[in-house]
Amino acid sequence: MYYDLKYMSVPLPEDVIKLKNYGDFDGAGKLIAYLLTSELPESLRKRLEIEQDIIRIVGIDEYPFDFTEATNMMKETFQAYDEQELTHLKETGKVDWLYINGKVHFQRRFLMNLIKTQADYEARLIVKEDNEVDRLRKQELTENVQWMKTKASRKVKIHLKTSIQVKKEYERPGEKVKVYLPLPKECKQTSDIQILKTTPEATFIAPEHEVQRTVYFETILEEGQIFSVEYSYISQVDYVELDPEKATEVQPEFELNEQLPHIRFTPYLEQLLAEILAGETNPIKKARKIYNFITTKVNYSFMREYFTIENISEYAAVNLKGDCGVQAILFITLCRMAKIPAKWQSGLYVSQYYTGCHDWTQFYVAPYGWVFADLSFGGGARRNGDLERWNYYFGNLDIFRMPANSEIQMDFNPPKQFLRADPIDNQRGEFEYQNQGLPYAYLEVKQELVSMEELV
Repeated sequence: MYYDLKYMSVPLPEDVIKLKNYGDFDGAGKLIAYLLTSELPESLRKRLEIEQDIIRIVGIDEYPFDFTEATNMMKETFQAYDEQELTHLKETGKVDWLYINGKVHFQRRFLMNLIKTQADYEARLIVKEDNEVDRLRKQELTENVQWMKTKASRKVKIHLKTSIQVKKEYERPGEKVKVYLPLPKECKQTSDIQILKTTPEATFIAPEHEVQRTVYFETILEEGQIFSVEYSYISQVDYVELDPEKATEVQPEFELNEQLPHIRFTPYLEQLLAEILAGETNPIKKARKIYNFITTKVNYSFMREYFTIENISEYAAVNLKGDCGVQAILFITLCRMAKIPAKWQSGLYVSQYYTGCHDWTQFYVAPYGWVFADLSFGGGARRNGDLERWNYYFGNLDIFRMPANSEIQMDFNPPKQFLRADPIDNQRGEFEYQNQGLPYAYLEVKQELVSMEELV
């Protein structure tokens, strides 16, 4: 089985691309199977093996709605719907679609994405959503900025419970399973990590320094079995206000490398970076220009599975859209190209109003050291007219985080046998039988905040 996604940088044969673009995934799969019976360069063989899994994932499960079904959903959801609207949204890139057997199909979350990213569609909802939780969450983040600017630091103790189980229709009791759940890892803002309880008893708990830290279960599956872990940790962040005048001439040379296929210094990104920087040489100003470009030009959008995208950073820069992780990978790539060390962090956003998956970044400028940038939170603040919060997320972070990962595309400890549901990152966990790994469509995942205690 393959694990190295760098082979996604290898081009696909032309006829495979033709079949894939038309949406003939069965035909593409047959052609790949035929090609794999030939003598091939090893890198091309590995690329084709990866593509077998991609076309299995990207089809009808990820893009289930044809034009008629999507139109009916629009009519049922929005007031004063016009028959041409969906065509216009497709032609202007505001809904994600692809061909399946030559016919247009829309991404499974296209409706939710419209409501979240297009204010005019949110206003036209037939059944208005309760936005109180979203309002309180934004208020909490704005209040955090004031706290940090006033007190310069914030510290909380967080107690979380996360769980994973197989949906009933995919459950196979009596079979051996391997299950992973993410855990908080050692990093700049996290300390005093305590594993409080695992159900069932954990087989192995990875060390705190693992780049993608997990708790691992290996057992015989019981009917209705839930795998869970409870843990606590201290989250502390200190306020920093980056002053370009204090940046030193000599900057470090670590975390500047490519990491194929997604952190790749392509000709287009080189041209884009030159346009963004416009000759700027100060490292703080360079990082800020990159931050400004992404938070003002790359529109937030729900994404299909990352595994199905050949180059995430270039995808974001060409299509000018992406969610938190896509924006973070673009920021890391452009920073590294600009000789600014940058790296990944991800896990959960954790507060009393919302707990769920989230990705963000760190970048390094001397003499400040490692500081934070949250592109999607910054971009969201700017779209809402909160310029103070937009500025805050260049250099700073909030305490509402559970960092489980400090790198992308890394193995677990112990390694998985089969393709992961998310081979890029780990925020929800992974589950596999002896003959296959399970996609998230087969799983139920929960993250629950038990308590958050403010510390002096």
